[in-house]
Amino acid sequence: MTIERNRLHKHYILASDFDHTLSFNDSGIVLSELLGTHGFQDKVGGLARLHFVQQGGELAYLLLHDPEYRCVRREHLHEVGKRIRLKRNIPLLVKLLEDLDGLRFSFHVISAAPEEVIQSALEGIVPPDNIHGTRLQYHPETGEIQSILRVRAGYGKVAMIEELCEAEGVSYDRVVYVGDGSSDVHVMLNLNRHDGLTIAVSENKFITQIARRTVLSDDALSVMVPLIEEILGWDSARIRAYFDAHGLALREWSKVRTDSVTITEGGEPSPAAA
Repeated sequence: MTIERNRLHKHYILASDFDHTLSFNDSGIVLSELLGTHGFQDKVGGLARLHFVQQGGELAYLLLHDPEYRCVRREHLHEVGKRIRLKRNIPLLVKLLEDLDGLRFSFHVISAAPEEVIQSALEGIVPPDNIHGTRLQYHPETGEIQSILRVRAGYGKVAMIEELCEAEGVSYDRVVYVGDGSSDVHVMLNLNRHDGLTIAVSENKFITQIARRTVLSDDALSVMVPLIEEILGWDSARIRAYFDAHGLALREWSKVRTDSVTITEGGEPSPAAA
């Protein structure tokens, strides 16, 4: 029993979004380019303004309802995954997380992108069972998309984290979530409330105000920096030495705090100011 408790004590989950978090591309844009269709961003923007679809689930809605996307089959989504441009060093990130100073991280991808896209893009890097995306149901004869079985966006990501914690026996305070946009807001708020670690990898104002840490880089290994600082408590010298030991160098690492302030003229000065 003691050995089991110690094992669980050292077990963490690192869950990551996919589009713009592990990749540089939006799956919907790459699919639109493959199909030769136009106006994807306008359609997504229109759905967002209407609040008709949960943020992050716009592509799934278009696949099921938009005439321009009704031709999509499983093989199209697989090809999209092969065309996705991934951030550097994802395989090394997964490898290093297997044993980080005695801690073991299970790496999962939770995304609103179709599972076929993510599995194709991360083939040989992340096991299919660790990829949790939008799941579609296809017609057994025509291959046409018949329905959406699940969408991992918004509260769908919160539910997935709950499932993973229960399945792996990990408490919320031992979950790290990495995301870039509005569809990650709910899961980050939930994890913050339970003392989990949330990391933003974009300057999206909705997410940076919520995430405990923000890191900007085109290298997937960049999330190791705030992760090591927050969980292991290492200083910058020890972190640099860790990267050096794996043949890597932190050439540019600057910590910046930015206050965004807008001041307009026209107000009456207060008595104190006068």
